[in-house]
Amino acid sequence: MDQNFNFEPVDKILANLGCQESAIIAILQEIQELYRYLPREVFPYLAKRLGVSAARIYSVATFYENFSLEPKGRFVIKVCDGTACHVRKSIPILERLRSDLGLSATKATTDDLGFTVETVSCLGACGLAPVITVNDKVYPSMTPDKASELIKQLKEEL
Repeated sequence: MDQNFNFEPVDKILANLGCQESAIIAILQEIQELYRYLPREVFPYLAKRLGVSAARIYSVATFYENFSLEPKGRFVIKVCDGTACHVRKSIPILERLRSDLGLSATKATTDDLGFTVETVSCLGACGLAPVITVNDKVYPSMTPDKASELIKQLKEEL
């Protein structure tokens, strides 16, 4: 285990939720909320504390799409590419966001961990298409220019 990693916040989560195997998902959710991803150091630590294998915890973390093993930015931008958004031109919005932030299909997070840009199959707001979310706040009727303006505003908050 990494001696430099501070497990105190993880211990608080465990104290709150308990150390039962049935709480793995809730524990991982809170850890991810804290760090914005699941640090590799937590898997052996949780295994020891919960009395289950690290592989069991890792399998839960990799099964659910909402968990991330990679650090994410302070602002997680999800670009909907479902049918309604796609036909209303969500891809040019995605391309503009990536261009403005220096990202690509293979590099989703800025080096300063300010932004992560992801595509999703559907955000469930088809009537508002094209849609993006920033940390789960919905931005409807998006355009590439509106996306650039939003990035400028968010950069002021970093």
